[in-house]
Amino acid sequence: MTTLDFYYDVGSPNVYLAWKALSQVDGLALDLKPVLIGGLFKSANNLPPWTAFSGVPAKMRYMMVEIDRFAELYGLSGFRMNPHFPVNTLLAMRTAMIAHEEGVADAFVPAVQAAMWETGRDIADPGILADVLDEAGLPGPEMVARTSEPAVKQSLADATQAAVDRGLFGLPSWFVQGGTDLYFGKENCWMFGAAPTGSLPHAPAS
Repeated sequence: MTTLDFYYDVGSPNVYLAWKALSQVDGLALDLKPVLIGGLFKSANNLPPWTAFSGVPAKMRYMMVEIDRFAELYGLSGFRMNPHFPVNTLLAMRTAMIAHEEGVADAFVPAVQAAMWETGRDIADPGILADVLDEAGLPGPEMVARTSEPAVKQSLADATQAAVDRGLFGLPSWFVQGGTDLYFGKENCWMFGAAPTGSLPHAPAS
């Protein structure tokens, strides 16, 4: 069994796609590590793509083509671009810290990822996030209320800084557990056995 230290923020479509693709690989386990993508960008002196390429409309259009292509190739038919994107995930990722601390990340992560990237809910809204967690069998209002605790805030800040110190500058990113080589981007999923279930489009017959 190979285990990956897989860093995530639920606000990234590429994180969702890589997480889904890698989760389907037999003999591969993901040790999920929550971080705040906005803090990661800031600390690493990086910019999110929708800011960095806001003046290049052709690049922005292509990024969406590439996201949809990946979803099709890997059979991720449930994926939908969230209509509220980009979503402020500070609340959700503080809640993620609580979920990991309480040992309920296995319920939290699929529920919030699905809400964000399959059913298009606005998880920046505390009431909606609490509902999503309730539906997953978690104490949603209580978990959301705890995000105002100083210790929870600090734990997310510390986790994000630890990721920067390890060399992260964006997401999705992962390491083979115990290793030092960084892998960035869903395009590297194939290196860990994630195989497309679809096929590339063919040119139309002449």
